[in-house]
Amino acid sequence: MKTLPTSARAIVIGGGIIGCSTAYHLGKIMDEVVLLERKKLTSGTTFHAAGLVGQLRTSANITQLLGYSVELYKKLEAETGLQTGWKMNGGLRLACNADRWIEVKRQATTAASFGLEMHLLTPREAQELWPLMEISDLVGAAYLPTDGQANPSDITQSLAKGARMAGVQIFEDTPVTRIITDLGRVTGVETEFGTIQCDKVILCAGQWTRSLAATVGVNVPLVSVEHQYMITEKIDGVTPNLPTLRDPDRRTYWKEEVGGLVWGGYEPNPKPWAVDGIPEGFHFDLLTSDFDHYSQFMDDAIARVPALASAGVKQLLNGPESFTPDGNFILGEAPELNGLFIGAGFNAFGIASGGGAGMTLAEWAATGSAPYDLWPVDIRRFGRAHSSTDWVRARTLEAYGKHYTIAWPSEEMQSARPTRRSPLYAHLEQAGAVFGEKLGWERPNWFGTKGAKDGYSFSRPNWFDAVGREHKAAREAAVLIDQTSFAKFLLQGPEAESALSHIAANRVDRPVGSLIYTQMLNDKGGIEADVTVVRLSYDSYYIVTGTGFATRDFHWISKGLAGFDARLTDITSSNSVLSLMGPRARDILARLCPDDISNAAFPFATARHISVAGCRVLALRVTYVGELGWELHLPADMAVTVYTALMAAGAKDGLINAGYRAIETLRLEKGYRAWGAEIGPDHTPIESGLAWACKLKTDQNFRGRAALQAQLAGGVNKLLACFTVDDPTIPLLGRETIYKDGQRVGWLASGGFGHTIGKPIGYGFIRVQNVTEDFVLSGKYELDVAANRLPATVHMAPLYDPKGAKIRA
Repeated sequence: MKTLPTSARAIVIGGGIIGCSTAYHLGKIMDEVVLLERKKLTSGTTFHAAGLVGQLRTSANITQLLGYSVELYKKLEAETGLQTGWKMNGGLRLACNADRWIEVKRQATTAASFGLEMHLLTPREAQELWPLMEISDLVGAAYLPTDGQANPSDITQSLAKGARMAGVQIFEDTPVTRIITDLGRVTGVETEFGTIQCDKVILCAGQWTRSLAATVGVNVPLVSVEHQYMITEKIDGVTPNLPTLRDPDRRTYWKEEVGGLVWGGYEPNPKPWAVDGIPEGFHFDLLTSDFDHYSQFMDDAIARVPALASAGVKQLLNGPESFTPDGNFILGEAPELNGLFIGAGFNAFGIASGGGAGMTLAEWAATGSAPYDLWPVDIRRFGRAHSSTDWVRARTLEAYGKHYTIAWPSEEMQSARPTRRSPLYAHLEQAGAVFGEKLGWERPNWFGTKGAKDGYSFSRPNWFDAVGREHKAAREAAVLIDQTSFAKFLLQGPEAESALSHIAANRVDRPVGSLIYTQMLNDKGGIEADVTVVRLSYDSYYIVTGTGFATRDFHWISKGLAGFDARLTDITSSNSVLSLMGPRARDILARLCPDDISNAAFPFATARHISVAGCRVLALRVTYVGELGWELHLPADMAVTVYTALMAAGAKDGLINAGYRAIETLRLEKGYRAWGAEIGPDHTPIESGLAWACKLKTDQNFRGRAALQAQLAGGVNKLLACFTVDDPTIPLLGRETIYKDGQRVGWLASGGFGHTIGKPIGYGFIRVQNVTEDFVLSGKYELDVAANRLPATVHMAPLYDPKGAKIRA
């Protein structure tokens, strides 16, 4: 009978690479850490992982996280004395057609932006690194010399030993039977050997995570999928220093192992596993090899590596892995339960992520904050739609099948749609809407002829002209945009003002009817939320934020209410939103509204109830496109009435439907920021040009104020700037490297096209110690776009101002 401690400061559940890495890092920053494993270390999915370690991702911070894994794996054996199987043999990525080559060149630009070494190679140069491959179809390749591979079980055992050396207690064969909670937070765990009290639980249970989390009301959107790879006998010419190889056009990956090859792939028709639940006692188990299913890779694989045709086969390994709906793993504190942290859903790259994921989870759990912005993998990116296992499985299987397909700009997923629909869905569909999806919501991206579909490209996509028409209408006439998917919260209570004043960087102690644009900051001054607030009464506020941030922002605000007599309610589904924008907006609205909506009676940054087409509407005088306009918030059952009346009333003024892609081009011209692109937890309002929206000239305290005051006194190390390129055919998409006088100084956070100015636009931070606006505006700039440097012009003021239609380009 084993003896467990009765209490701990933190408990890690799961003894795979993520759990052991988390325990290893927790042990270095706190005492009384316990790891509980239901069976044996590595016995879930870690033991059968392929072990490739790549680093480059589309996010700088996720690339940094993976780079941390590499740095840890380099030194871990020396620290613990246990071999890890780590070798930095580099990684090759192949391109077999023109579009893939553009993608690879853009990846090389991304690597340069993030400071990661990556070389573009000719087919012959690639073959010199990987002599066994046939290259007649290659256009080019990319080589990352710091990528590598590891032995998954060895590296996990080494992490476990490092954890024990730091004082972590590890108990195998100790399944957790219950997570204990009280009043919305974790208080301990129960096992058959006893109960352990604790304040923090880090759940790293792989494909078991979803079901265990669900027992305490926490949703972790992942499902199990079969994944196969083949292990060959020794092959002449396979050497220990052979780089890992990814051949995405043939959907396969390769690595050396004991003189032979391990190779696998991501098929377009994956097989879900454990649809009815994971079998009891499943550990160190594999699934039956499915040679028929795997055979779809064989012809392409042999064409790439002819030696495979005569190679002996040791094993076709079939092991289940946990995958997620968007192909990114899941980290962070569960929004439903304080003190429960999740690290799961690693989409078959848990070995590459393990070191960095464990580090970030440990710091997150220990301090309550992530070490840096981890939005692409934050559990709060999910929402209501993801609580359905059927939805999650359908989307996850699509994401798995796209693992190696070209990642087109603005590409939309097609599975599990439609789920959440505005009352206007059928009307917009009839009008030619091409919908996108966010957090389960169908949203109009652009309007074409009925039945139009997205056509993706690395140059101008097929919606370019249609979006241009919507953009022009917004600038010269008016557009109507269905933004029903906005997340909408109601904050109420006698201490609502005090609570919000503490959370919000801008003043909210304004008169009833005031509309306030504000950020909500962390202790470092980073922007955790970017919202619009309307004061409805002395004790209630209406808060509006972006569709994709519904879970995150609700969680952030709710945590900020601790100690205040105030409550937050999500009313997203109750209200529709119609945004009427453009210079003719007032004329159109006035035809349906008996209320005085003149500028004197209804100025900018105010909100009031008005009557529109006989319906009571909360009208917000605000804009995200840089034109006169209102957001009309109204009960969902009135949306069709108001929409049809507005379209009829605005017909003679040129009113048309518009979508989210036009919103993007319009806001880029006006210089409006987007959370998750130009602003986020790593960026302060001072750095982002948003100091004007902070109450720094008042004596009111707010979270993050001290950090902002320190920046004002001591300067900043990055400033957001706008860039344009004169060639209108150049696509700026984000992550293009910024060069100033020949030196790399940053990268674009976002990109698009300004249809009014007729030029590509991008925004990015100039990252230089003690940077000033004068420094930014001096010198000669270039942007690296797909390995081509192009001259660019820098701007610190908006490119477009509707007052007199001033254009600066």
